[in-house]
Amino acid sequence: MFDQIRAEVDALGELRDKPSGTVRVSCTDDHIELYLRPMLAQFVQDYPDITLEFYVDYGFTNVVEERFDAGIRFGGAVSKDMIAVRISPDWRLAVVASPTYFAAHAMPATPHDLTQYRCINIRHNPAGSNYAWEFARGEHAFSVKVEGPLVFNSIMHVLNAAVDGLGLAYVPVELAAPYLADGRLIEVLADWCPYFEGFHLYYPNRRHTSPAFSAFVAAVRYQG
Repeated sequence: MFDQIRAEVDALGELRDKPSGTVRVSCTDDHIELYLRPMLAQFVQDYPDITLEFYVDYGFTNVVEERFDAGIRFGGAVSKDMIAVRISPDWRLAVVASPTYFAAHAMPATPHDLTQYRCINIRHNPAGSNYAWEFARGEHAFSVKVEGPLVFNSIMHVLNAAVDGLGLAYVPVELAAPYLADGRLIEVLADWCPYFEGFHLYYPNRRHTSPAFSAFVAAVRYQG
């Protein structure tokens, strides 16, 4: 019933000169920082009657059950019954730490050495386990479970802890790039870090897609 009411409200916006309504998206904070934030200024200028609502969630929310218009996941994690629109290039994670940390600790030679280091963990779901860091060399892919005194459910806080010298972190290389460029972070084990398929905006196949949602999809679509 709520979905029907919302669809009818959005349909009223179609009668106006410009698209209007609300677009609700489930995503993570690094998705916002890397792929959504760059388009927001132009979008709110072009579509002043559209409200974008971003819900930061690492728990793989069911967008249909929670009545989101869309979610964001990397390509390999999108269900086959969803429409998927690529919003980023292929990406990889980077093992990073501050110069201060490496001044007191030798750099790891292989990912297996990480079990001897203080690492900063991320747990996507309160009921789940810490993310095991994924690596590959040639055709051999494997994961390493690391330990440390800090666990976050936000990659932004993992990054900040690494910049503060609190340990090694495994973060999207694009997110770490400004800190790598100015020397506040140092990357190690780059040859072991595989690329993943780019992130996609995904949403259920609807008979009716609002002009507001169509405008948002067009704005975030990857053009590379």
